[in-house]
Amino acid sequence: MRIIFAGTPVFAATALDALIKENHDIVLVLTQPDRPAGRGMKMTASAVKLLAQTHNLRLLQPQSLKNQVIHAQLHEMDADLMIVAAYGLILPEAVLKIPRLGCLNIHASLLPRWRGAAPIQRAILAGDQETGITIMQMDAGLDTGVMLLKESIVISCDDTTQTLHDKLSQLGAQTMIQALTLLQQNRLTPVSQDEALACYADKINKNEALIDWRKPAEQIDRAIRAYNPAPGAYTFFQGQAIKVWQTSVIAHDSDQPGKVTAIEHNGIIVACGTGLIRLEIIQKSGGKRLSVTEFLTGFEIHPGDYFDIDTTAADNHG
Repeated sequence: MRIIFAGTPVFAATALDALIKENHDIVLVLTQPDRPAGRGMKMTASAVKLLAQTHNLRLLQPQSLKNQVIHAQLHEMDADLMIVAAYGLILPEAVLKIPRLGCLNIHASLLPRWRGAAPIQRAILAGDQETGITIMQMDAGLDTGVMLLKESIVISCDDTTQTLHDKLSQLGAQTMIQALTLLQQNRLTPVSQDEALACYADKINKNEALIDWRKPAEQIDRAIRAYNPAPGAYTFFQGQAIKVWQTSVIAHDSDQPGKVTAIEHNGIIVACGTGLIRLEIIQKSGGKRLSVTEFLTGFEIHPGDYFDIDTTAADNHG
């Protein structure tokens, strides 16, 4: 089959790499335009672009898929199928109809749960026990198309968005390869999504990564894992921003939310709305991620101190 591939980040590049290794006929790669990135805000190519260039694949980076020029270019490819993975641009209905067999999406959740932009983070935040990959036939809605193949994995108690992303990247690539094999054998059975079970994974807002110590310890721990690596869960100590990257929940009675109840060799123990949490890897503004032992060599925190509860400090956090 002649395949157009559309994707941008590492999640998508993993799938494209699998397609290349399986010798599928990739006639065109679509990816987003280069963007400023890093401390120097240097124009940076996407992971998909770099991979496509390595394999000398034909590449387009349109700002939008809504104009007739790009539609004509897609028609010229005479594609059987478009595979979409974390592309980041909306596919108009006219584009969905261009490939002979339509467009398939690699979605990082078990649809209809967590449609939308941030399914990995939302699954962790919600305390879901499992997630997975859904190969879906795209339609004009937001992740509403019929499901063709699903594979699930367990969300472990120490999974962050980064670790779960990496697992799902590999699973997505494997599941798409399997789906293409079944498609060629005419063995895929479309299953409609149950709208009653649908929920949406809204884009992550940086302000929601501010730790609210009044919440239960388990919920705070999930938030810290969900916002790792971006935007990073953060709190304030005497007005200074501190990011929290790794914690563990302690099954114990609580104290006043935000209160430092103990300093141990492997963590700072903080009271939450219910329960206690151990801060294990933290970072002050402009610094590096450090273990608590390293952090406390240049930063004083003592039992009885409090992390800020007043969330208005977040307004000044860059």
